[in-house]
Amino acid sequence: MTDVDTISPKVSSARPAMTREIMEQTGLDEDTLKILVHGFYAKVRRDAVLGPIFADRITDWSPHLERMVDFWSSVALMTGRYHGAPVPAHTSLPVKSAHFDRWLDLFRETAHEVCTPEGAVHVNSRAERIARSLNMAVEDAQRLCPHAVPVLRQNNVRHD
Repeated sequence: MTDVDTISPKVSSARPAMTREIMEQTGLDEDTLKILVHGFYAKVRRDAVLGPIFADRITDWSPHLERMVDFWSSVALMTGRYHGAPVPAHTSLPVKSAHFDRWLDLFRETAHEVCTPEGAVHVNSRAERIARSLNMAVEDAQRLCPHAVPVLRQNNVRHD
């Protein structure tokens, strides 16, 4: 039987067999991801480069951290728990590629502190793809208009 009951420790997943396999291969689980997310954002909040950007936008960290744990559960364990739109949330931020580089440095550092070696490789590869995607979306939005949100669907609408 391939359902949530077969995953140990218990994890709510839309893809239980895949989630179980990833957990077995990487040593990642929900508790590890929660420690990773909380540790990472603690560093972000103290960081001279990233801290002020977050401080200007987040006053109550609890909901943000919960949402980020769901996000990383979806990204790392394929649980499908996150239902959001990260691209529009980031395109209006005052960030450049150096900010994404710093974000990745802090994330990699935290992943190596918290995760198994296999788990760190797994989450870091996903973090690198996420940073590249968000950086491209931000650059596109800034190129079109400093306050634009990019259209994520391909269509024939021109943005002149």
